[in-house]
Amino acid sequence: MTNKTFLTSLVLATVSLAQQGLPPLIDRELLFGDPEIAAASISPDGKYLAFLKPWKSTRNIWVKKTSEPFVNARLLTTETSRPIPMFLWTRDGKAIVFVKDNAGDENFNVFAVDPAAQNAPNSEAPALRDLTGLQGVRVMLYAAPKTDPGTLYIGLNDRDKAFHDLYKLDIASGTKMLMRKNTEKVSGWFFDTKGTLRIATRTADNGDQEMLRVDADALTKVYSCTITDACGPVQFHKDGKRVYLDTNKESDLEQLALFDPATGKVEPVESDPLKRVDLGNVMFSEVTDELLATQYVDDRTRTYFHNKAFEADYKWLESKFPGRDIGITGRTADEQMWLISVSGDTEPGEVYLVEPKAKKITLQYRVREKLPRASLAAMKPIRYKSSDGLEIPAFLTLPIGLPGKSLPTLVIPHGGPWARDFWGYNGKAQFFANRGYAVLMMNFRASTGYGKKFLNAGNGEWGRKMQDDVTWGVKHLIAQGIADPKRIGIIGVSYGGYTTLAGVAFTPDVYRAAVDIVGPSNLITLLDSIPAYWESGRKAMFARMADPGTPEGKAWLKERSPLHAADKIKTPLLVVQGANDPRVNKGEADQIVIALRDRKFPVEYLLAPDEGHGFARPVNNMAMYLAVEKFFAKYLDGRYQDGGTPEVVKRLEEIRVDPATVTLAKKVDASAVGAPKPSSDLVAGTWKYDAKISVQGQEIAVKMTTSVLEKDGAWAVSDSMETPMGQVTDNAMVEKNTFLLKKRSVKQGPVAIEMTVAPDGKVSGTMSMNGQDRPINGDAGGPLFADGPGSYQQLARLPLADGYTATYRNFDVQKQKAKLMQLTVAGTESMKVPAGTFDTFKVDLAPADGAGGKTTLWVAKDTRVLVKVSAVLAEMGGATLVAELIP
Repeated sequence: MTNKTFLTSLVLATVSLAQQGLPPLIDRELLFGDPEIAAASISPDGKYLAFLKPWKSTRNIWVKKTSEPFVNARLLTTETSRPIPMFLWTRDGKAIVFVKDNAGDENFNVFAVDPAAQNAPNSEAPALRDLTGLQGVRVMLYAAPKTDPGTLYIGLNDRDKAFHDLYKLDIASGTKMLMRKNTEKVSGWFFDTKGTLRIATRTADNGDQEMLRVDADALTKVYSCTITDACGPVQFHKDGKRVYLDTNKESDLEQLALFDPATGKVEPVESDPLKRVDLGNVMFSEVTDELLATQYVDDRTRTYFHNKAFEADYKWLESKFPGRDIGITGRTADEQMWLISVSGDTEPGEVYLVEPKAKKITLQYRVREKLPRASLAAMKPIRYKSSDGLEIPAFLTLPIGLPGKSLPTLVIPHGGPWARDFWGYNGKAQFFANRGYAVLMMNFRASTGYGKKFLNAGNGEWGRKMQDDVTWGVKHLIAQGIADPKRIGIIGVSYGGYTTLAGVAFTPDVYRAAVDIVGPSNLITLLDSIPAYWESGRKAMFARMADPGTPEGKAWLKERSPLHAADKIKTPLLVVQGANDPRVNKGEADQIVIALRDRKFPVEYLLAPDEGHGFARPVNNMAMYLAVEKFFAKYLDGRYQDGGTPEVVKRLEEIRVDPATVTLAKKVDASAVGAPKPSSDLVAGTWKYDAKISVQGQEIAVKMTTSVLEKDGAWAVSDSMETPMGQVTDNAMVEKNTFLLKKRSVKQGPVAIEMTVAPDGKVSGTMSMNGQDRPINGDAGGPLFADGPGSYQQLARLPLADGYTATYRNFDVQKQKAKLMQLTVAGTESMKVPAGTFDTFKVDLAPADGAGGKTTLWVAKDTRVLVKVSAVLAEMGGATLVAELIP
């Protein structure tokens, strides 16, 4: 088919769909752009509403008086790089706190802003306070005690990446007080209604979930359930002795029970009266600590009441909003004012302020106010049988105005996979239904909410019966006459992306087009990349998938990895990837793209350098959906909105990668890697650089100094960096002529590292964080070269020339294992910096495995002085550093 013929047929198909009665195209900005107002939260005294609203195209926090219109709201934060996902009021209402990471690295810090403070100098908002201020650390929020409203209980994994120590954080001062050192693999800390630490949770070595009673000097196991069960604390009873549990230890469905940590007695409270689904939501009074109601999420949410007064108020609200779901999103400290959200499949949400005693309801705002509600399509719960007869609950959305027959169809499996889809407003379902597609979203086995038998039916079934549950959904719609078998597409994120890749690799004849968004294609590397702070759940993942430490497990993971069946893919594919994804390595996406490209099958590739596991920046997200809808229109004959805002169109071109340019890092035999041979030795001296670190839309100015001097027959090399947060020093001893690392000492704030390297690559030493020591005991497998301070000056002494390459070994202190680096001379370039103009070699450095973190050096050809550095800091989630030599 010629391009002209294809375009003509596409236009005719689009016109045909429109003529059959589809509503007008809904602008994707209305569906996926940041809502004008979202996530409102009422202050404890009821005087203020805080909410999220875009500022300079990025979601930020605003605040207004409850009695004021939203146009009077005041800006509290000025993020321009990544949106703020959520926030909360402190118990005393004096501050708003939130967490954020850097460009998707998932290392979150806690920030606070005073809503009553004056704007900072030269800013449109008050000064922001970083309450934790740590790098490479993931902060967990555990509790905000009623009895101590100026504090938060948080977890820090600065001492041990795998487990979080418990700290009490003073919000006003930022002072952190260690409450409990986590030496017993605790995964969660749980407080009673008085703010007293009472329960800890952890995953045992065999995968069991354990609840531990916290005594003054010990933790005592008082309740547990197996790896195939679920159990955990919900809230302490008002008597202060018993705790409500969500458990299915003695049943298939999760139910509510009361447990006494002192005696071990368990009292059933309630399970689903219809015996269909797990316990969903439990509501309590913050004033009396009484149980108010329970909810069960079935095809629709069902509510059961445990308090007569609350029941009367809730049913009164239901009478005002028939057919809608009502969620209580916030209450004042005295519970005299409620903030509620009213939503449905064709209603994204209306937010009201409610005064139950006065029977007063006041509309605050409508989520996505400009979205045309009349053009939204109904979502219908359906069920169908899978390959082995298991009934699969699902949701079907059909386009308005078209007969529900022979439709182009999109399958959207959810992520997780231990999660689920719900009835209600769904932006993706509405987007694609508006474009003319039938949309199927299923809760395949391993989805949560339908009992442990259904959940555990997915154990060991990645790429097999879990995949069948998706495939048989397609068959069901074809048998019903709803789906056109020649126009089936699939799109998914994370595990949904895996399902997409598995679908086109293992059932290549089912789908006509597919979009994989950060989906793992290699299950072995997926499990290898489990962050250290997920250690408590590692055994559970092994049990539900396979153990890569066994030959059988490794074979299973390889067999179920779409990467190893990429030669069978023949479906046109769009791959979407974040360069800084800590879980799905960019190299996996590259390999899938190359596999299709080399076999001449259509493949498109979007790679965002400033994203992690999923797209958080609105402009990236919008660019992705611009590409996605045009991609599906091309292969499935749906309609699409052409173009977008100039910013989005430009961004799409920036993140679009030509598949012809994608290359794989060569596999390197680590055991065969030695150390490159320098062409000349170091010289003593001092070099200074002006530098800046760009992160989250902000620039941090720093001063860098490298010094080299001769000491005890070796080179003493030192890097120092002066930053607004303090000084960083990195000292090392390296052998003369070879530059092999012998010793290294790092000091950065509360972090201190002392390590020694033996000639055979054995690394030993201590890493201290906040005064707490952790041993370093690793094996790099060979000598360490250009690792640590002065590494760039050492690399400059290699025999650089056009086309020169070298592979060398560094050591990852956090992971305590070797990290291979690849050096390539990319050419020569004249470079002007504050110290002058130099003829330079342009040298590229990158991890040999293709992971993120590229660095470019410019080295003076005559003196071999480092002139300039430009680096992507993978450990900071894609922040960039640029340093230039100064006189």
